[in-house]
Amino acid sequence: DIRKGVIIMVYGKKITISTKGFSDIRDITGDVRAVISKSGIKDGLVNISVVGSTASVSTIEYEPALVEDVRDQLEEIVPSTKHTRHSQTWGDDNRFSHIRATLMGPGITLPLSGGELVLGTWQQVVLIDHDNRPRSREVFVQVIGE
Repeated sequence: DIRKGVIIMVYGKKITISTKGFSDIRDITGDVRAVISKSGIKDGLVNISVVGSTASVSTIEYEPALVEDVRDQLEEIVPSTKHTRHSQTWGDDNRFSHIRATLMGPGITLPLSGGELVLGTWQQVVLIDHDNRPRSREVFVQVIGE
């Protein structure tokens, strides 16, 4: 699309991340930056979204103690041991993963400036897999801008 001499481009790519489940938190900042680099887009927005209903994408200061604190807090808010109607219906005992993912959301949109993802000094993009087993997760990264 050309408006006033500006060309808007869209570039998207799936990345695959192996996880352990039970709110396993993985730093995917480097993967996202690699997609941005391949896109050639310098200014705009980056949308990062996990495919599926039992995982989330967010940002965090990715350091071991805080990662464990987040996992502990998620367990307090939505315990994995509480059996519910979903577990009775499907027999998979992962209702907690659906609820955690719903509360956190499947994705985020972040600004892109000068070809760089705009993040704070200690801020990283993370994938959080809430399911009750290891998974191979697909995350779609879409870069929109000029």
